[in-house]
Amino acid sequence: MIKLPQSKWHKAWIIPPVILGIAVLLFMKSGKQPPAQIAEQEVTRHVRIIEAPVVDLVPQAEGYGIVQPAQKWTAVAQVTGRIIETHPRLRNGEIIEQGTLLFKIDPVDYDLDVATANAQLAELEVQEKNARASLAIEQRNRLVANRELSRLGKLAKKGTTSQSSVDEAERAALNSEAVEQNLENTIALIPAQRKKLEAQLAQAKRDLDNTVVVAPFNLRIASLNIETAQFVTQGQNLFEGDSVDRVEIVTQVPISSLRNLFIGRENTLNSIAQISQNLNEFTGFKPRLELDMGGHTASWAAEFVRFTDNVDTQTRTIGIVVAVDKPMEKIKPGYRPPLSKGMFVRVILQGHVQPGRIIIPRSAIRNGKAYIMTADKRLEQRDIEVLFSQEQISVIKSGIKPHETVVVSDLIPAIDGRLLEPETDIKLQQQLTNKADKEDAS
Repeated sequence: MIKLPQSKWHKAWIIPPVILGIAVLLFMKSGKQPPAQIAEQEVTRHVRIIEAPVVDLVPQAEGYGIVQPAQKWTAVAQVTGRIIETHPRLRNGEIIEQGTLLFKIDPVDYDLDVATANAQLAELEVQEKNARASLAIEQRNRLVANRELSRLGKLAKKGTTSQSSVDEAERAALNSEAVEQNLENTIALIPAQRKKLEAQLAQAKRDLDNTVVVAPFNLRIASLNIETAQFVTQGQNLFEGDSVDRVEIVTQVPISSLRNLFIGRENTLNSIAQISQNLNEFTGFKPRLELDMGGHTASWAAEFVRFTDNVDTQTRTIGIVVAVDKPMEKIKPGYRPPLSKGMFVRVILQGHVQPGRIIIPRSAIRNGKAYIMTADKRLEQRDIEVLFSQEQISVIKSGIKPHETVVVSDLIPAIDGRLLEPETDIKLQQQLTNKADKEDAS
């Protein structure tokens, strides 16, 4: 194959496109503007803030407990017999008023015991009367015997009567004295016999009274175990009665929470008398009961009664007894049910008002620090000391001044001096104040 030589004109065709590209590049470079200079700006962070309020705080502690009647009564048969009558509403769950007849035991045997005791007392009265009459006769008889003995003794000295006659007269005088002594002993024993028979009569009457049983207070019947015509024996448990006029709740409260109610108090009780008489006033507790009803919460004002006798060593809680009087009168249909035995309720103990407390949300405390916004809107991490916490709030002991601005948003990372863009959380601010000074007086 023969290779033809390339033409010089063919190489020249490369030059125009190169020249054209250079020209376009120069044209574009000549119309380009230099880069704009942007001033450096500090980055801000949007945060929510509140003002640390100073409030009159109502401290509180809480626990849970089960409603139980303040009084429990067990109907125990005090006599033996057949039940001949019962109240028509003597059934479990029924409420029966104080003084109402509950049941009656056949009294025939006890009527006989009363009649027998009365007859024996009457017989004793007759015996005493006869004994005193016999004593009077015997005393006269002894006087006659003694005169006869004296007369025969004088005759014996003169030799006009025998010694055997004197001895016979002396024997008659001694017999009369013995009879008189026996009669006096009989009369002396009559008061003791009378007391014994009177005691038997009193017991018979008491047994007769115990055949009729009435309600000792307004009660609700429970654990019924009798019916009409049933024979019961002395000491047998028949049923129980729970008081409906007052209920009690025993709740276990942590000692640490209870301590918060006494902070700032200087009152002291120095004697057992002061403790027993002034404990309620000293503690100043205002208990409240709450029951979750699903759609709403029912509440009752209660009364502090006493502390229990021991501390739970495992949970470090102490028992507190609170009570509600006349719970049946506090019923509100559809809103507040009756406080019934076995109901599980929340117990809130409120103490004396603590004025001038600085509070912030518990969530605003992170590892013992709070985020504070300074006057120039910059972040400051500050160590704080918490006096105590209650629900969602913490009471500040030191580290935050009244009305300082607290950052409640989470900042990651939190850098001191960082510029902030604040927005007041009005809802949280209002909730904080409401939780601090709430004091239920229902």
